[in-house]
Amino acid sequence: MDPTKELKEELRLYQSTLLQDGLKELLDENKFVDCFLKAGDKRLPCHKLILAACSPYFREFFLSEESEEKKNNVELDNVDPTVLESILKYLYSADIDLNDGNVQDIFALASRFQIPSVFTVCVTYLQKRLSPANCLAIFRLGLLLDCPRLAITARDYVSDRFEQICKEDDFLQLAPHELIAVISSDALNVEKEEVVFEAVMKWVRTDKENKVKSLNDVFDCIRFRLMSEKYFKEHVEKDDLIKGNQDIVKKVTIIKDAFAGKLPDTSKGKDSKNDADEDVGDEDLLPGYLNDIPRHGMFVKDMILMVSDTATVAYDPLENECYLVALSELIPRNHSSIVSNSNQVYVIGGLYVDEENKDQPLQSYFFQLDTIAGEWVGLPPLPSARCLFGLGEAENCIYAIAGKDLQSEESLDSVFCYDSKAVAWKEGKKLPIKVYGHSVVSHNGLVYSLGGKTDDKKCTGRLFVFNPKKGEWKDLPPMRTARSMFGATVHNGKIFVSGGVTEDGLTASAEAFDIASNKWEAISEFPQERSSINMTSSAGSLYAIGGFSMVQLESQEFAPSEVTDVWKFEDDKKEWSGMLKEIRYASGATCLPSRLNLFKLTKL
Repeated sequence: MDPTKELKEELRLYQSTLLQDGLKELLDENKFVDCFLKAGDKRLPCHKLILAACSPYFREFFLSEESEEKKNNVELDNVDPTVLESILKYLYSADIDLNDGNVQDIFALASRFQIPSVFTVCVTYLQKRLSPANCLAIFRLGLLLDCPRLAITARDYVSDRFEQICKEDDFLQLAPHELIAVISSDALNVEKEEVVFEAVMKWVRTDKENKVKSLNDVFDCIRFRLMSEKYFKEHVEKDDLIKGNQDIVKKVTIIKDAFAGKLPDTSKGKDSKNDADEDVGDEDLLPGYLNDIPRHGMFVKDMILMVSDTATVAYDPLENECYLVALSELIPRNHSSIVSNSNQVYVIGGLYVDEENKDQPLQSYFFQLDTIAGEWVGLPPLPSARCLFGLGEAENCIYAIAGKDLQSEESLDSVFCYDSKAVAWKEGKKLPIKVYGHSVVSHNGLVYSLGGKTDDKKCTGRLFVFNPKKGEWKDLPPMRTARSMFGATVHNGKIFVSGGVTEDGLTASAEAFDIASNKWEAISEFPQERSSINMTSSAGSLYAIGGFSMVQLESQEFAPSEVTDVWKFEDDKKEWSGMLKEIRYASGATCLPSRLNLFKLTKL
């Protein structure tokens, strides 16, 4: 930075601080006070110069032809004196105590009396506090107070999380113009337009008598040409509210023609003599319900997510491209990860010490990936600190299964279940045996636990399945090869396992369990003996990434070494084929499939 500019900036800050401190001192000592603001039962002293400098409203009032008596004693109707005191405190000291309970009142009063400094502070606070629970209220507040910056930020937040937020009660309370402002956006994060239609119809049916009057306008914001024709016929055409509105029925006929390849003749509404419109395409003149521009959420792609203690990277095996999803300095190196049916990514691991919890002070960190914000969000830690455990998912719950206690190093059979709706952990049904280094997979609402080492440090091939509805574990046919620290995933209705550690050391053997027939079958061996392989099924293909193999050192001794290559299982040939010799983002990472929006990612 230029030394001269730096000096000027320091002098400016010094003078601003000096001036601010001097003004507060004058107010505290009640010196040069020349007016009072009367709100409720309070009479607050201040200076006309300060009010006029900070507020166009007060500047105009003090320069008006009002009597000096009214200017000296300003009556403010319908003003909470506590809120007014907070604003005056900020004007004199640049200090304000904002919280969720008072920010809206302070924001509204700052807007009413045109105090931009306080207004801006409130907007910034609300933007940082946006959450699924309050984003719609903040969006409506931004519209009400005519604050585009806040309204647009809140609307974008809603658009990014539309599929979640449209299920909230607040969504159903939106006014028609508010709903239109949300669903007309290209940035709506939905994979299918059907979601928008269903959200709109649910919104209408919450107050059918009043909202049905606005359905014709809202209908124009739904992009029906992005739906499948079958869905349109079965769900849109046959909807009773749609059939009951003749204006909409006419639009339905036009949409049906569009599906058949016949768009309305837009030239009829054009002035043939107006040359200025000649470069405007017909698509630009089509009604909103024929809009076929994809929403941003429709640019999702199946990727392989690699989560390490430095970064979370998405790998596209088809294009051989990598994208940064989030930095992951908070993620423990030794962790387990899982992706839920709803595409939510969770990580558990490491050691978290809760000094206030005398019964269970040692816990494991628990994080959820916010792919939109590009950050990991902390959740209630796992009450039992452990390693070498498995993660499963069923019925909106995450299961942390067995493993080894981090403090005592004892094998565990305990199971903890995280309820995402209750945002809390609870103990679940114990695994029939104590085991660690096992693998856990989930499929069709059931959780499977395979292999591992028992408390006598011997490998097991046992396979268990947990049914959360019955609350019980059940034995299934065991693996042909007892193993631990191996790769496992569900692919095409089968549980594929590969590699791992046996009683004789590393293995390359692989096998698959057909869930429907309840039988194991041998498959082609992995090309190299290795443990801790990351196996994942993405976009219909089975991949194996990284792991540990034995490598000969210069001393001629063998030692375990991490590899970061990528292999693909060719289903037609029933064999493995190499894809990448090395992908550095796989180092120390767990890998899992995830659907991610390319709009939100940065290519590496």
